[in-house]
Amino acid sequence: MSSRRSRSRQSGVSMNNNITDDQITDLVSKLQRLIPEIRNRRSDKVSASNVLQETCNYIRNLHREVDDLSDRLSELLATTDNDSAQAAIIRSLLM
Repeated sequence: MSSRRSRSRQSGVSMNNNITDDQITDLVSKLQRLIPEIRNRRSDKVSASNVLQETCNYIRNLHREVDDLSDRLSELLATTDNDSAQAAIIRSLLM
């Protein structure tokens, strides 16, 4: 089974069925509750395209944060004694 098919089954959407408007509305609503930039707005009316755009931006920002934290941990590891407990913890975070 392809990973695409297995992902669609896990999300509750079959590849053989068309997704309904109600399912799209439900998924967009769930995204609205998950994304801080949207959740913190006072207006309840946000278009689906804005929700998707904010979701993409949020994911990009998370990737940047992970990269930055990995870089900082790598720098910290370079200045730490390799045999120390602190170095072991840093190495485990980088794995």
